[in-house]
Amino acid sequence: SESDCAIQYKYSQSACAGRVMLKDLFGREDKGKGLIGQEVSIGGWVRTGREGDKGAFAFLIISDGTCPETIQVLVESSVYNTKDLLASGTSIAVKGTVVESPGSGQSIEVKATEVTYVGACDAKTFPMAPKAHSLEYLRSVAHFRSRSNLFSAVFRVRNSLAAATHTFYQTRNFMYCHSPIITASDCEGAGEMFQVSSLLPPGNTVVPEREGPDTAAIEAASKQVEEIGNEIRTLKESGGSKNTIKNLVKKLKKAKTEVETLQSVPTKIGGLPQTDDHKIDYSRDFFGQPTFLTVSGQLQAEVMACSMSAVYTFGPTFRAEESHTSRHLAEFWMIEPEVAFCDLTDLMQLAEDYVRFCCQYVLDHNLADLQTIDAWSESKAKRDAKVKKKGTENVRTFTEPAETRMKKIASSPFARVSYTEAIDILNKSGKFGNVEWGIDLPSVQERYLAEEVYKGPVIVYNYPKEIKAFYMRANEDGKTVAAMDVLCPQIGELIGGSQREERLDTLLAKMAELGLEEEHFSWYLDLRRFGTVPHAGFGLGFERLVMFATGMENIRDVIPFPRVPQSCLF
Repeated sequence: SESDCAIQYKYSQSACAGRVMLKDLFGREDKGKGLIGQEVSIGGWVRTGREGDKGAFAFLIISDGTCPETIQVLVESSVYNTKDLLASGTSIAVKGTVVESPGSGQSIEVKATEVTYVGACDAKTFPMAPKAHSLEYLRSVAHFRSRSNLFSAVFRVRNSLAAATHTFYQTRNFMYCHSPIITASDCEGAGEMFQVSSLLPPGNTVVPEREGPDTAAIEAASKQVEEIGNEIRTLKESGGSKNTIKNLVKKLKKAKTEVETLQSVPTKIGGLPQTDDHKIDYSRDFFGQPTFLTVSGQLQAEVMACSMSAVYTFGPTFRAEESHTSRHLAEFWMIEPEVAFCDLTDLMQLAEDYVRFCCQYVLDHNLADLQTIDAWSESKAKRDAKVKKKGTENVRTFTEPAETRMKKIASSPFARVSYTEAIDILNKSGKFGNVEWGIDLPSVQERYLAEEVYKGPVIVYNYPKEIKAFYMRANEDGKTVAAMDVLCPQIGELIGGSQREERLDTLLAKMAELGLEEEHFSWYLDLRRFGTVPHAGFGLGFERLVMFATGMENIRDVIPFPRVPQSCLF
């Protein structure tokens, strides 16, 4: 029957005929035992290799990255020179027969009948020797760290969370919206944005201290214009040849154009064009105004939601924050749903449903990956305990296994508490001194609410207006806005969102209060002028979700190629 046949990977059939992905091999209920006796092809990378019986055969542990499992391949010396296959990192394609494995911990292995491809790897210089490496070192060789057990598991979980995101929203009538990466507006008002400009000269260009119009050339060209004009006047007065005059008029136009070209050369200081009042002249830039890499697609999502009802963005965002902490990246991915005819209560339900769906999705599709990560975390904790220096502590953010954490979130309804009530709870605890109403809750207090008080996710809502963005809807009390944050154990804030201010007069008053110029948000205000509607949305930093799911302590370890201050490798 079809279930007794190995699933051959369609897109390798020319390069590696009969190739079977390890995910399809071990993903069967029988863990591949039903394929014993069948011929398959395996393509992947050698994790470890060893010879047996004085080189008569070699045992190769091969991974293809599709799942946590590896497969042992037995290659006899009569099939291939075994010494060329042993080095970790060697890529290999083999054809062979599935046989029952005599070893413990594995159901099947492959006895090779043919080695169809080998990509050699010099064991002496390969950066990923088969031993434990520090996370710091692995970041420096990010082009290879996905070959490790840990990072291949982390990136598979990341992939599943992305798939879960699209699945969740697509099955709930949300439209995927591609928001622009280049923008002229600062949605968050943080001012820490990467500027996009074509004004800068190419790298390594020697820039003069000052550049500008060539005064001498302008004077000479202007003098030529004057001379030609005088010559034309003289010929006209004396009744000169019309053809001569016609040719001189053409010459005069060309000379005037030359003067205009010379005069249009911008004054540059340090290579940048300047206005008369010594500011950078952005009218000469590519977009004719200052532009930046986006920090959020929210404003554009609002545009689309106010015609398509429900949309979500999922793309890269950027923040030029000079931060070297374990929680900050210069480039990160954001998920931002936006829904029309939606208020704060509806939004809190959407946030809860989404997070719980993601957790269950990972449990359903990546349980083995979570267990791989948990095993690594436990091993690292034991290693850290052995090398701990006197007077120091190895502080761990995630103290429970990822599998346990995901099961708790997936099965736990989220508590809800107003900001004012949260402040009262913090003050009654006696652990934080006098917590004043109006502060932006620090992470330690957010975690206390989630871990100690509610022992699970909690949504705090109705925040003071002074600590939230201008576009959040003002509540009737005049002091708070319809904003909410989802707080989770061991990580604090996971989601931040709000009902948007749909009342034009209220929004204009808030912008005036903050000194925001209406002209920069004219299109955003138009949504309130023409068919305004109650709507709401939130933002979730995707890397923070991956951290939460995997238990990785540093955000640089949940994105394949991290971008941080003074580092833009790979």
